[in-house]
Amino acid sequence: MRNRLSTLWDGRGFDLILIGIPLIFLIAISGSAILYNILMSFQDVDMFSLGQLIRPFVGLDNYKRILSDPQTWPIFGNTLIFVVGSIAGQFLLGLGLAIFFQQRFPGSTYLRGLFLVSWVMPGLVAGAIWNWLLSGDFGVINYFLMQLGIIDQAIFWRSNPDFALWSVVVANVWLGTSFNMILLSVGLAGIPKDLYEAAALDGAGPFRRFYTITLPMMRATIGALLSLGLIFTLQQFDLFASITDGGPNNASNVAQYWAWQLSFQEFDFAGGATVSVMMIVIVIAAAVYYVRSTRQEVRG
Repeated sequence: MRNRLSTLWDGRGFDLILIGIPLIFLIAISGSAILYNILMSFQDVDMFSLGQLIRPFVGLDNYKRILSDPQTWPIFGNTLIFVVGSIAGQFLLGLGLAIFFQQRFPGSTYLRGLFLVSWVMPGLVAGAIWNWLLSGDFGVINYFLMQLGIIDQAIFWRSNPDFALWSVVVANVWLGTSFNMILLSVGLAGIPKDLYEAAALDGAGPFRRFYTITLPMMRATIGALLSLGLIFTLQQFDLFASITDGGPNNASNVAQYWAWQLSFQEFDFAGGATVSVMMIVIVIAAAVYYVRSTRQEVRG
């Protein structure tokens, strides 16, 4: 113990202080909010008792009420479509771009930098851009589709129940593709070139080299990336607030946005907390898988 204290005092353990203080602050703020949210999901909460800790305990009644709500399963279905569509689109496009930028050509560095614009852009700004692109009256997408003869009249993407959810999926794919490209590029750069050369000498074509070398060597990276994608996608809120507001008639509503609506539009704080706890369980499971994937990658 004395040696540890002396290490801190002489400056050699200053890095522990720099890491420890923010970590304690993060655990205190985030942990208390999560615990408070879990507590609310087991209580009867209204406007007058929101700031109190001691409230009527209702057990699993809030969970039974949410699961029996006719809106629940369609919204959870939308959430599944949004998550799978977003993660698949981001991964496939990111992988294609990562492989493309492995080739060296003039201007590749600057072109790769352009793809990073969407990653650093705030969600509300991205939502505003796609709100304009998807506009039924003067949207750019409708204009080009009509010029190409693909459609003969404007489509109201954001207010049409058949397209509203997919409009947000497309926007989210655009927002997260560059992040996937960066991580996959790092994974591809770590694969020894000798393996590809040896496989080529053995007569393996590009697709065979991809399935026998690239995918197995990047298994941990892909697992970590998909876990992060699930976490980020389940946290996506800004695009729904900017583009569809969960409409029309919940056609594009998802669990995370519904939790906000329950709490701050319908003032059903217990219901909103209950939906949030369900999402937290999924996020924690994805986080655990992400940690395991990164450990396997380090060991490998």
